[in-house]
Amino acid sequence: MKINLIFTIFLTIILGIQSPNGTSHLATAQQYPDADTLKKNPAKLDEVTKSIYTRFNDISLLFHDDAINDLSFCMKNITAEWNEAFDFSHDTKFLSNCIQKTNGNIARRLCTAADIKFYVTVVSETEKQGFKTSSYVKGNTNCNLTSWVPGCEPGWACAVGKDVEVNLKNKDEMPFRTFDCQPCCEGFFCPTGLTCMIPCPAGSYCPLARLNPNTNICDPYRYQPPPGVTNHSCGGADVWAAVVNSREVFCPAGFFCPSSIEKYSCEPGHYCRLGSTKQAECYQLAKCDKEADHQNITAYGLMICGALTLLLLFFYNCTDQVISTRERRKAKSREAAALNAKELAQERWKSAKEGAKKKAVGIQSSFSQTFSRKKLSISDMPKDPGQSSLVPGAFSSKDESEDQNNLTLMMRDIEEDPESHDGFNMEIGDKSTKKGLRPKKLHTRSQIFKYAYGEIEKEKALQQQNSNLRFSGVIPMATDTNIRSRPRIEVSFQNLTLTLKGKNKHLLRCVTGKISPGRVSAVMGPSGAGKTTFLSALTGKARGCTVNGSILINGKNQSMNSYKKIIGFVPQDDIVHGDLTVEENLWFSAKCRLPAKLSRAEKVLVVERVIESLGLHPVRNSLVGTVEKRGISGGQRKRVNVGLEMVMEPSLLILDEPTSGLDSSSSQLLLRALRREAHEAVNVCMVVHQPSYSLFRMFDDLILLAKGGLVAYLGPVKRVEEYFSGLGIHVPERVNPPDHYIDILEGIVKPNTSSAVNYKELPVKWMCHNGYPVPPDMMGSDYKAGSSAGLDSAEGSSSGSTARGADDQSFAGELWQEFKLFIHMKSGNFLNCFSRKDLSNRITPGVCRQYRYFLGRVAKQRIREARLQAVDFLLLLIAGISLGTLAKVSDENFGAVGYTYTIIAFSLLGKIAAMRSFTLDKLQFWRERSSGMSCFAYFFSKDTIDHFNTVIKPAVYLCTFYYFNPPRSSILDNYIILLCLLYCVSGFAYALAIYLEPGSAQLWSVLLPVVLTLIASQNEDKGSVVTLLKKVCYPSWALEAFLLANAERYRAVWLLTRCAAIAKRGYDLRDWKLCLIRLLVSGLVFRILALFLLVAFQKK
Repeated sequence: MKINLIFTIFLTIILGIQSPNGTSHLATAQQYPDADTLKKNPAKLDEVTKSIYTRFNDISLLFHDDAINDLSFCMKNITAEWNEAFDFSHDTKFLSNCIQKTNGNIARRLCTAADIKFYVTVVSETEKQGFKTSSYVKGNTNCNLTSWVPGCEPGWACAVGKDVEVNLKNKDEMPFRTFDCQPCCEGFFCPTGLTCMIPCPAGSYCPLARLNPNTNICDPYRYQPPPGVTNHSCGGADVWAAVVNSREVFCPAGFFCPSSIEKYSCEPGHYCRLGSTKQAECYQLAKCDKEADHQNITAYGLMICGALTLLLLFFYNCTDQVISTRERRKAKSREAAALNAKELAQERWKSAKEGAKKKAVGIQSSFSQTFSRKKLSISDMPKDPGQSSLVPGAFSSKDESEDQNNLTLMMRDIEEDPESHDGFNMEIGDKSTKKGLRPKKLHTRSQIFKYAYGEIEKEKALQQQNSNLRFSGVIPMATDTNIRSRPRIEVSFQNLTLTLKGKNKHLLRCVTGKISPGRVSAVMGPSGAGKTTFLSALTGKARGCTVNGSILINGKNQSMNSYKKIIGFVPQDDIVHGDLTVEENLWFSAKCRLPAKLSRAEKVLVVERVIESLGLHPVRNSLVGTVEKRGISGGQRKRVNVGLEMVMEPSLLILDEPTSGLDSSSSQLLLRALRREAHEAVNVCMVVHQPSYSLFRMFDDLILLAKGGLVAYLGPVKRVEEYFSGLGIHVPERVNPPDHYIDILEGIVKPNTSSAVNYKELPVKWMCHNGYPVPPDMMGSDYKAGSSAGLDSAEGSSSGSTARGADDQSFAGELWQEFKLFIHMKSGNFLNCFSRKDLSNRITPGVCRQYRYFLGRVAKQRIREARLQAVDFLLLLIAGISLGTLAKVSDENFGAVGYTYTIIAFSLLGKIAAMRSFTLDKLQFWRERSSGMSCFAYFFSKDTIDHFNTVIKPAVYLCTFYYFNPPRSSILDNYIILLCLLYCVSGFAYALAIYLEPGSAQLWSVLLPVVLTLIASQNEDKGSVVTLLKKVCYPSWALEAFLLANAERYRAVWLLTRCAAIAKRGYDLRDWKLCLIRLLVSGLVFRILALFLLVAFQKK
């Protein structure tokens, strides 16, 4: 097949394509005048020259259609390529010289189709066996072991006999050509073992050879005259093949050859590559000496490199200042909006202020009369209806009379029986308490006074906010008039048990109770008691566990995922974006998680209320900070972590150790904010470690867990001491009650000697106290003696056989169970992402709007990472300079070596930079995803912003590589290829960064480009594994695109070199666009894979 292809190439090039009608293809001696006639009549010489040119230029090809099909892999337009290589109409001097030299019988010396077929066979076998084309000989009709005429020597040719008709179309039989042997004419080449001539193409230089007496070689060629033959001189050119085997035929570098017999030196200011037909003018700033083979455009590269470096340094040093200026402008805009809101709020609250003042005065007056022991009778009450506003209550007369009667009766009862412990039924806080629920009771006089003083302090705070009105002060007032009712979530759990799958170990066991809206519940216990596991079970985040028992939401068996839009979960770690400010973090959470119908003004109020309640106003414009870059303090970061959930106005707020690492004042500030949330009917539950007594008294309910995930107490905080006192466990003086109870459950402190209760029996005591069923394994004597085996076993002694059975299970069975568990977990994660079941009645922004929000956030993060981006660009500049200087573009392989190094370096740098998009904020994404934010908006926003690098980085690299080592292909072709390559490798990097850990992902990103590029550069036989891998790896497509774009620029005398190189690698010149499409499609496939991994795989 390869022989047929090369044969077709020669036929196309030498014999032409189109055949004019009526042209004879027979060459005889009688067709042309003799030498004397040509010498006497120069006009006749010109006529013969044109006739000869027309003959070999217009001879039709026998297999025209086959030639088009076979040669299209290395020639896009065969006719145009032929005309460019063998159009001698502008200069036929070499033909005239040859006609005169051969006495007019040049036609009898031209090669026929059979001669060319034989030569092609020789060339093919030479390349296959690795010999030089000029030294390989094969016998034929004219040249064999018995007949070796001088025309068989390299650079010589003979003619057919007189009156012998030669059919140039005959490809089956070589004519007998052994007469009148002479040196090959200038402008032709005569191969070894053939006795005919073939014209040299454009871009070649085929003069007569001259014998070098020192080397006995015919210069400029590489053959020697036959030894012992005195009348045999050096002839013409002997071979035209690939540049490796026939470089001497190519017009030398630094010279240009208008025809195959003329050679001129390149003038200064011009350059001439190998095989040039004319000199090319250098750029204005390029350096081109005399006989320059390429233009030195390093100056342009240095200028562009310097400009980019200055620009990058400018961004590197001025990014922070630009962002600060922008933030100051935003602050001014915000203050202007605050001033406008202040004016509107003053008008809105003018009447409310007056009423609040009168109400506060009335309360103070009433309590001052009570404290002074003056009896308050109905006759002493004001009779003027206009004075009704002084009585505590609302502004309506009905509410006013109700509040007045409640306070009056309460005060009378206190005065009549100051030591009474009977409670007063008073509804405090939320007025929308469910019917049937018992209202909160105030049991002692101190509690009643505390409530009364609290009401007075509320009114005073309102007056202070009205008098010192500012933007943050508008928030509480604006929200108090129109409170958006939040859906209530009451979570009740019965016999809740969590067991590790495959290990039969309990993490939680027999937990029964509930957490109610409007109350703040604290989860406490020793380390390893399952506090965080308990919260994860409530929110449906427990992974790898078997959940038994029931979790009811508002009395219904429903999934927590159906309410995730109104459930806030604050993780133990402070998972916030360190490269955003406090306000930006809160704002983003609010925009994505608050109802979509909520106006921007209302969202501003929500965010400002959270900032004010958490005490974050002084650092609202400060970056949160990361490990590398200092930001706000740890306590402020912790409050930002909580604020991310508060701004979405949750109905259920779960917090995992929000006070860890905070001082007492910061903890109280945080808990006050959470209590304010509870006053709006929010169900707050949090894990707390070692709270102070004042902080402990701020909780409503306590869930005290013992080791093994068992409940030691679950109920109101005010009754915990009473309960444990009933068990004989008393808190010593000056000891914090929760610390004492936790020490007992830990076993560090033993109960009082008067108590017969073992600390391991406390969970059983609680079950018996509430009438809950006690597991059989917790009622035996072994458990009472202190054995902890029952706490860690699945079913006590009954589970022993199960455990032994599990031990007897085969390794394959365990592996299969683990695989099924893995598939079940991942399928659940994937289906949850597409689940449409939502019971929260909250419509958050859709994917498109979230995409816009994510896009703004990622763009802001990239701006703040400008220094890191500058380092990436500088690395590309250095890589381009290094490879452009060291890996020179070679004409023999069309720059394959330099392009191979380019693919490795560019892929490696591109992957490492692209991986940062998903590696640095993976934890933040998992948190946002669990709260209901869109995975698609997150992924596509990252990808969209990264397209900036996809467009810029190829230009940065080429500005050094191309100008330090310019190939023949255009800079636009190289830019397009690098653009498609970077799009492909960045998608690959996304998948690695999402699925693997950062260390493993970086290792693979470095290893894969090197290995795959080495595979792509191999030339193995078909059917091997390397060949199969080569077809599907992206470096192979990139390398093919680079070589095809460069090879297309090698024309005329380079045609054989181009076709041989492309055929050897199995490429097709028409596949350049296909290679780009493959890179783009593979980049798209990698992105789809990365998106699937992002949806299906998450933190365990």
